[in-house]
Amino acid sequence: MVAELPAWAVRLRAERRNRLWSQKEMARRLVEAADEETRRGLPIRETIVRRIKAYEAGHNQPRDPYRLLYTRAFGISEAELFDMSQVPSRPTLDDVLAKLPDGDSLTPLPARTGRRIGMNTIADLSARVHRLRLADDVLAGGDLLQPAFRELGTATRLYREATYTENTGRALLGRIGELAQITGWIASDAGRHGEAAKVYRLGIHAAQEAGDGTLESNLLGSLAYQVTNVGDPHEGVTLAHAALDVIGPHGPARARALAWDRVAWAHVQVGEDESAMRALGEAGATLEQHGGEDEPTYLYWMDANELQIMEARAYTELRRPLRAVPVLTDVLGRYDATHARELALYLSWLAVALTDANEPEEAARTAWRMFDLSKDVASDRTLRRHRVVLDRLAPYRDVPDVRELMNHPQEAWRSE
Repeated sequence: MVAELPAWAVRLRAERRNRLWSQKEMARRLVEAADEETRRGLPIRETIVRRIKAYEAGHNQPRDPYRLLYTRAFGISEAELFDMSQVPSRPTLDDVLAKLPDGDSLTPLPARTGRRIGMNTIADLSARVHRLRLADDVLAGGDLLQPAFRELGTATRLYREATYTENTGRALLGRIGELAQITGWIASDAGRHGEAAKVYRLGIHAAQEAGDGTLESNLLGSLAYQVTNVGDPHEGVTLAHAALDVIGPHGPARARALAWDRVAWAHVQVGEDESAMRALGEAGATLEQHGGEDEPTYLYWMDANELQIMEARAYTELRRPLRAVPVLTDVLGRYDATHARELALYLSWLAVALTDANEPEEAARTAWRMFDLSKDVASDRTLRRHRVVLDRLAPYRDVPDVRELMNHPQEAWRSE
């Protein structure tokens, strides 16, 4: 178990991952940190990678020269890196998941008396999941909460009560995982974060049982995004990196790009600018590898526009408006107006970036558009962004356009 590792092993892994280095990259850095004489005595790169894996698994603590090479590569003192009395800099994945509410059991009933199902049932479930995703593109969490939980409950009961072959059961677990992902996303958008976390855990369990690493990564990444935004962003970093580890280097390109995207956002929220920018670069480079390979249908929305928006959001959070405003303006000019929630959210980032660029009048005009667009949208995400935009504009209250916006009755921005 990760939580039982010695502190130094957890720290070695955390420091490597914080820098977005693979174990092969870590091996290269260790070699580069060696002087010429030490380098001649080092084994081949593959052997060093095996050593790194053993160190991070806690099998044995590094000895010289590796101990010294680690301190040079990380720029951290030996006492700080290997002192077992110190607390790890990041929570472990097990620690994070242990704080979440348990999902409903997926254990089949001992005496299943339900109907026998086959792949036709799975195909029908797949179609219903996809319809729910498409509905989420144009409707908000508050509108979809009930049907989403109803679909998830139906699928879970089928798994527990129906009879089926092993292959059908594995496929059913996959559909449950997909339903859990979109249901968790919908619940989070509706502000039901505890229920969302519970559903995500259920989905992670289902994906693991189905042996679907791509789906597990998507669920971990979705959970990371929620935890980063409304929980402890350091735990979000742990979850985002876990999603990246699960997908591995051979998963679908768009799934890997999405995992990097979540990593970038988590690092933005803990103020690790360099790590965030490197992750965004990895996301872009990975997305370019997409070339029509087989991939799950739920990746349909991951494209260059989404990465551009995440890049602009990152620049906005890092107070670099001159980088954020042109990208947001460009993307929003071509965004589908039927996706009211997403359009409103992205307008909120533009309003904040314009405020940081000392353009309060234009920021206020953008905020008006964002508020008008989202007033009938039952989304906790947009409501939270309302507050952020108003808070950031508050120092410009003496500007007439801003004053008019700030004096508008707050209840008028929402349909109760």
